[in-house]
Amino acid sequence: MKPILITRIKELVNVEESHRMFVAGREMSELETLKDAWLLIEEGRIKDYGTGIPPRQGVISASLRDTGYKIPDKVISDQASGISKRSEDPENSGRHQASADVTLLDASDRFVFPSFCDSHTHLVYAGSREVEYVDKIKGLSYEEIAKRGGGILNSAKLLHETSEEELTAQAMERLNEIIRMGTGAVEIKSGYGLTVEDELKMLRVIRKLKGISPLTIVATFLGAHSIPAEYKGRQRDYVDLVIHEMIPLVAAEELADYIDVFCDRGFFTVEETDRILNAGMKYGLRPKIHANELDYSGGIQVGVKYNALSVDHLEYTGEEEIASLKGSETMPVILPGAAFFLNMPHAPARQMIDAGLPVAFASDFNPGSSPSGNMQLILSMACITYRLLPAEAIHATTLNGAYAMGLSDQLGSIARGKKANLFITKPMSTLEFLPYAYGSNKVERVILNGDMVIW
Repeated sequence: MKPILITRIKELVNVEESHRMFVAGREMSELETLKDAWLLIEEGRIKDYGTGIPPRQGVISASLRDTGYKIPDKVISDQASGISKRSEDPENSGRHQASADVTLLDASDRFVFPSFCDSHTHLVYAGSREVEYVDKIKGLSYEEIAKRGGGILNSAKLLHETSEEELTAQAMERLNEIIRMGTGAVEIKSGYGLTVEDELKMLRVIRKLKGISPLTIVATFLGAHSIPAEYKGRQRDYVDLVIHEMIPLVAAEELADYIDVFCDRGFFTVEETDRILNAGMKYGLRPKIHANELDYSGGIQVGVKYNALSVDHLEYTGEEEIASLKGSETMPVILPGAAFFLNMPHAPARQMIDAGLPVAFASDFNPGSSPSGNMQLILSMACITYRLLPAEAIHATTLNGAYAMGLSDQLGSIARGKKANLFITKPMSTLEFLPYAYGSNKVERVILNGDMVIW
């Protein structure tokens, strides 16, 4: 893998001299950047960075200043293998040969950010659910649609009828889309299977995606996403199925990194969640919780009790829930796409930060309640709707999102030794332009695992 040297960066964003696991409270508004910067990538990692001319590049750096070397225009991406290969632009081939040991990128007028870390998605699914979208417009609630056999149960039916190959192909299109928008790491949940066979099918698709996509992917087992229609009136039997059959098989094939439960009104109770998390932890699966989307469910408290890596949604969060999160290792994750799409209350992100908590923001990319994985839009929503400052929103969608996937030692900031997952913007006036211009894609180039990826 050839080193990459990015020079003349207008501003290098979210720089860390020492690795932090996450940022919380008032520290979220403190964002370290470097102006007129350079960045060196070697062997897929961030090797070094600084300001001005790279000190150890000598003639190469001077040559860049003299010739105005530009980014080679053509990078061919082989989506089937996730490996990117460079193809020279004839106009630049002579200059490039003069420094054949390094790929040189001129980022004049451009910002370099660490890639977004999207810690909550359901992007392995079959088809779409726009008919339910019309039901929502007519005033039906999320719960009413679910009771009519829609919602999660509708996705489960479609997934059952779709092959692993087709699910993989559909998911790859979505992964490629979010890469173009600046995402470099993503968590994908199961939960549209709801049978032993189909939950395993989903998780096998996610495992395949890990091997063929350049994205960093983590898998979460969410067998307790909803109650299948055939278990109506005997919910305990389905919980037993999750505990005694699904979890052991998922663990035996090493298909999941985490376990999740939808602990909320109309879905799984605190007691059922307690049982499922206990069972998962015996197999080494750390919890992540869907909590308090529909009501004050107790899901946040049970998540903290079991040292969940994250509790997600959080539309119904009060002083008691905030108090339970203080001093814990559990990351509150807010999903503004779902609240927007379902016209729900907004999680009190500002109150959480003012109380000294960290927060992360994720897309909840799924066919029913948030059919978008655009983390640039999530960044804008964090500022516009949840009143985060741009610096706070950047931390929430990068480093804190990485923590919510157990990846903040490797991703989420510009730090020496971290994986080189980053994007170069189009020419921008200020850092604040990224969340301000919410309707356009500001990403021009993407580097994942130290390789250039252009879509």
